[in-house]
Amino acid sequence: MALSLGRNSSPLVTAIGAAVALVAIVGTQVLGWEWGSGQLVPTIIGVVVAVIAVFVVLTRR
Repeated sequence: MALSLGRNSSPLVTAIGAAVALVAIVGTQVLGWEWGSGQLVPTIIGVVVAVIAVFVVLTRR
C-alpha cells in the first residue's frame, strides 16, 4: 500500500495541522514553552494533538 500525503487530506485535517503548528511556534517563541520542561499546558496540548492524530489515522482505514 502506498502512502499518500496531502492528496486525500480533508480541509479540516489541514486546518487542524496549521493551527497546531501556529500554537507550537507562538508557544515556543513568545510564551517560552518547552516540551518536557514540566509545564502543564504544552504537555496537555501535545497529548490532545497525539490523540487526534491517532483518531484521524484510525478513521481513514
